[in-house]
Amino acid sequence: MSTRSLTAVVMMLIAVVGYTGSAAQETPTLGRPATPAEVAGWDISIPPDGTGLPPGSGTPEQGTVVYVQKCQACHGEKGAGQPNDRLVGGQGTLASASPVRTIGSYWPYATTVFDYVRRAMPYTQAQSLTNDEVYAVTAYLLHLNGIIGAQAVMNAQTLPQVQMPNRENFILTYPPPPK
Repeated sequence: MSTRSLTAVVMMLIAVVGYTGSAAQETPTLGRPATPAEVAGWDISIPPDGTGLPPGSGTPEQGTVVYVQKCQACHGEKGAGQPNDRLVGGQGTLASASPVRTIGSYWPYATTVFDYVRRAMPYTQAQSLTNDEVYAVTAYLLHLNGIIGAQAVMNAQTLPQVQMPNRENFILTYPPPPK
């Protein structure tokens, strides 16, 4: 081994030893523990049966306005995608070599659409939409995918009743443990 190679190996060992030594002594001081009220503010999961859906309602027509204003920049005109995920189409592609996973082709429950939009969208302003806006944009996306009609009203009673095209074929990546 040349002197240059030996020097490089020794320097790397010193760096590793120095790093592990300092890492063991230091602890991160990131943030603070969340308060119970803060945790409750994010505890908004909606299961497939719709338990916990809030009051409010929306139609595809109302959702068009919300989508154009708050979603289209990331998801493209009528959910066609770009720069972010495509939301519409893809039916019949899941078994192909190039599956297109969208709300209409992949998602098993309409309540999941509501839950995700309410919790995480718009990306830069999560939880900024009103319940009516979330119902409306959910209705719009379901309508664009041909799942509900143009006059359908989505609310806490109607949304869990929507039958998604892939509901019976959805395969969980991590199935629940046996009972």
